[in-house]
Amino acid sequence: QVQVVEYGGGSVQPGGSLTLSCIASRNIYSAKWMAWFRQAPGQEREGVAMIFTGNGATIYDDYVKGRFTISRDNALNTVYLQMNSLKPDDTAMYYCAGERNTDTPWMLAGSWHTWGQGTQVTVSS
Repeated sequence: QVQVVEYGGGSVQPGGSLTLSCIASRNIYSAKWMAWFRQAPGQEREGVAMIFTGNGATIYDDYVKGRFTISRDNALNTVYLQMNSLKPDDTAMYYCAGERNTDTPWMLAGSWHTWGQGTQVTVSS
């Protein structure tokens, strides 16, 4: 089973940017799908973006579309989440996910079997 570790969280003012990194313990190309989720206090974990590690195809939650970009570097076994124009509502713990169950919707946390420990993103003035 692949293991993942997230890096790059922090505090930023509204309108600012952050880039998160997710480093996997083995080749992410074979994982086929990788994703970023987030969870705010008292909220369910929700899908933010997903990437097909083969051809780089991506899909985003509507709330982050146009502001966030998911990408991957297969040679480095790393998935990134570039976050621009951050808003206070983006404040959450961000998690990297791997090993997807393709029979269920990608944005459901239960569709994924591998999780990192999370990295905190706080957006406030």
